[in-house]
Amino acid sequence: MARTLWGKVYYMGDSYAGRLQEEPGGRCVFTYDPSYLESGQPAIAHTLQLRQQPYISERGLHSFFDNLVAEGWMRDAQARKLGIDPSNRFALLLGFGHDLAGAVSVEDPEPEKRKQLDDSDEATLAALRGKASLSGIQRKLLVVKENDSYRSVGPNELSTHIAKLPSGNLSNLLELEYLSTLAVSELLPGDDVVGMELIHLPEIDESALIIPRFDRTSRGKRIHFEEFNQLLGKFSGDQKYEGSYEEMGRFIQTTPSCIPAEADRLLRRILACLLVGNTDAHFKNFAMFHKRDGLRLTPCYDLVAASYYPDFKSIALDIAGAGSLAIGSLKPKHLVDLAKGFGLTDEAISSAVEDIGNRRESALEALEDSDIGPKGVREDLQEMMKKRWNGSFASIGQLLSKKQSKGAKANG
Repeated sequence: MARTLWGKVYYMGDSYAGRLQEEPGGRCVFTYDPSYLESGQPAIAHTLQLRQQPYISERGLHSFFDNLVAEGWMRDAQARKLGIDPSNRFALLLGFGHDLAGAVSVEDPEPEKRKQLDDSDEATLAALRGKASLSGIQRKLLVVKENDSYRSVGPNELSTHIAKLPSGNLSNLLELEYLSTLAVSELLPGDDVVGMELIHLPEIDESALIIPRFDRTSRGKRIHFEEFNQLLGKFSGDQKYEGSYEEMGRFIQTTPSCIPAEADRLLRRILACLLVGNTDAHFKNFAMFHKRDGLRLTPCYDLVAASYYPDFKSIALDIAGAGSLAIGSLKPKHLVDLAKGFGLTDEAISSAVEDIGNRRESALEALEDSDIGPKGVREDLQEMMKKRWNGSFASIGQLLSKKQSKGAKANG
């Protein structure tokens, strides 16, 4: 007889927050522990506010927990290790829930023996040494930095860095992410963008893009955050592509714990993503910290000029009412209407575009001076940015002036 799956949910590693249980039929229930409710600790998720009544999800894991489970290559490897079907997301969370994104962990009170995998490659074995999970379909490891080197995280450790690995289907993926991130950091000099280094990882004998975890302190303590997929109550998988960029802007404008300035900041990030050709900027690639004074944007991350590849020419989310819009069809009116959807003024969009325009040459020069990746990749990225600026950004000021003139005439 199959055992009832349940897990202990902790906040910041040691505060027992409640019980997560799977019921017959796949329904899942999360209930805050009474002592946690009385402790003065915060809610573990925006969609799981503090209350005595249980939270019931009829379709499996609640969206907050569902987005913590591994995907793709890591999910399949974890399923093999546990001897379960990869679709059993509750069991995956229990088996690998110690080191998750943010400050919440899930521990299995009755852990089962894991299978020994001797026929796997070194990267897979390294990914399974710890009890760690990270969403996203790209091959990646969670690693710990020791002095000037990195190793895979152990069973009872918290990782300090993410190591992204090459993809056999997408050539120069690591180099492209490095260069895309470099360009965005130049376009948004006053913003916070993740750092990274491209190295050879001896443990698996592969190249790796090493990225510090912004949800860990320098001493390895947890910092809580949620992706917008979680904040908006969307489930993992294809739902990260279902919706519009404006949804994130409206969330910020209508959520009391946010401040309006973050809407302008997020708009600038989206504009920078579009300029560099990051067509895969979906809901899981934007996130907010849980801070004492409210929700605030995390650093920019997962910045890849995906439109470099032929199969990624469509923008990930709807923009200004247009779905599956090819980036080559992006017009100034789309960007203006996007800003309007964020509740921002003509002056705000003008200022954002002007500031990015003033940094455009610096971004192009940074790509020119970089020694990362083949020269052809850097040149292609530069040309795509120039073409997109001329086709989508350069005439926004003129478009806004025309609208203002028409408005003035109508009022006159």
